[in-house]
Amino acid sequence: MKIICVGMNYAAHVDELNFGGGENPTLFLKPETALTRPGWPFFVPDFSRQVEYETELVVRINHLGKSIPERFSHRYYDEVTLGLDFTCRDLQRQLQAKGLPWEISKGFDGSAYVGDWVKLSDLNKGIQELHFEMRLNGETRQRGDTSLMLHTVDSIIAYASRFYLLKTGDLIFTGTPAGVGAVHPGDRITASLEGSPVMECRIK
Repeated sequence: MKIICVGMNYAAHVDELNFGGGENPTLFLKPETALTRPGWPFFVPDFSRQVEYETELVVRINHLGKSIPERFSHRYYDEVTLGLDFTCRDLQRQLQAKGLPWEISKGFDGSAYVGDWVKLSDLNKGIQELHFEMRLNGETRQRGDTSLMLHTVDSIIAYASRFYLLKTGDLIFTGTPAGVGAVHPGDRITASLEGSPVMECRIK
């Protein structure tokens, strides 16, 4: 199982971080060890002083695919959830400033958290018509609208499958809207998809 992530997929998030986007989706990978076990908390690592949350729509690949035409991408997923792409922002900026790879700021152990899976058919909406909300300690911090994605889910799958063989169970984190911020021990993150709770994450 691999975790494919998309960076800079909402214009407002590009603006808030002042990072550049591109014509194609910006992809990076998290290893399998980045995925937190269900029900476990997220432990703030001791190698960063600025760990931030990024709430994202996540899709799970349901069968094998390679070089998938975009018009067929919808056949490769039928479940969605929300996830947290935890990021060591200080490490990321330091490495970017030096022109070095910044995978360790995104792919460290426990840096990927996913909620409860929902059948897309149960939502009665298309993948690019979904709304989600994230709260930190009860205060709304992020609101997402998949219609505002710079790259659609289907285009992401088609593009990623040019480079990676997609396997059953692979996860695709589709990018975060604006509103990212720091987490600290004792925090509690909750998130809802189309008004229904799908995720709770305790920070330790």
